[in-house]
Amino acid sequence: MLVEFIVKHREALIALTRAKVAVRLAPRPTESELASGVPLFLDRLAETLRLRPDARVTGMEQGAAAHGAALLGRGYTVAQVVQDYGEICQAITELAESLGSTIAIDEFQTLNRCLDDAIAEAVTEYVRLRDEAMAGETERSAIFAQELRSRISAAQLSFMMIRSGRAPAVGSVATVVAQNFHAMSALANRALVEGRLASGQVRRRIHVHDLIADAEVDGATEASLHGVSLAVVPASGDIDIDADPQILAGCLAGLLQNAFKATRAGGTVSVAASAADGRVEIGVQDQCGGLPHGKAEQLSAAMGQRGANPGGLGRGLFVTRKGIEASGGQVHVRDLPGKGCVFTIDLPRMARV
Repeated sequence: MLVEFIVKHREALIALTRAKVAVRLAPRPTESELASGVPLFLDRLAETLRLRPDARVTGMEQGAAAHGAALLGRGYTVAQVVQDYGEICQAITELAESLGSTIAIDEFQTLNRCLDDAIAEAVTEYVRLRDEAMAGETERSAIFAQELRSRISAAQLSFMMIRSGRAPAVGSVATVVAQNFHAMSALANRALVEGRLASGQVRRRIHVHDLIADAEVDGATEASLHGVSLAVVPASGDIDIDADPQILAGCLAGLLQNAFKATRAGGTVSVAASAADGRVEIGVQDQCGGLPHGKAEQLSAAMGQRGANPGGLGRGLFVTRKGIEASGGQVHVRDLPGKGCVFTIDLPRMARV
């Protein structure tokens, strides 16, 4: 029977399906897709085939809806959902043929019907949850617009005071103008990263040396505004990573902006990159004087959730984490007692061609 075949050859089917998914060109496979997505559905399929014929479709639909929700939560696309189901069906067929196993025609028909219904239900649930998420996006867009409008108003009022002669061109009011312009830049930068994550990445080879050089140019002015210095250690020319350049540049800029704000006047923010054991680390170190007890854990938690203040530090760190994870990496924070802290972007190194 088909269910016995699936149970007996579970590991082989998972390996064969993973091999198919791994070489897929589009959508590009993810680690979580290979590690958990394939076994999850295969096990659900076996459970469904154990049911009575009249209960199989309902059982598969319920499991598929839950599976579609789980995949959305993990950041999968509709294309991944559909293609993964198809790869599993092909793996079962190919393995049965290679082993000379006899599976009845009616069981193959049941398999195809279950897969067809599963795909339909999973995609339907995916789209439903995506619509709900888009409603949340509308709310976040309103928050973004409100923040941006506040910054523009502050900058306009300050500029009008300078232009009217009631405030000097160089002074506290001028500083307010500059601060709000940089705040608007940070908002736009964050929105760009979120937009790229929502609409789809465009990944390519990135030279870390160029990435950091660009960050130095963009960050020098803001560092000066905050009364701090920016020290950059040039990266080696042979360190490459595979990522969306706009997302990665936006995430690095976000960490730099946080470091400038946290560093005491007259202090230094440092940026350096290193590579070892197939990984690339880009560290942004500030001189905030060290973190209070438990603050490092709070910052790590902020990167894992949207935070109570959608426009605050928690929101920025959350977006940064999502952006780096989309490139297969992680973000870590480390306290340097009495000195400051280091935020590190950790990514896979791309082999030289």
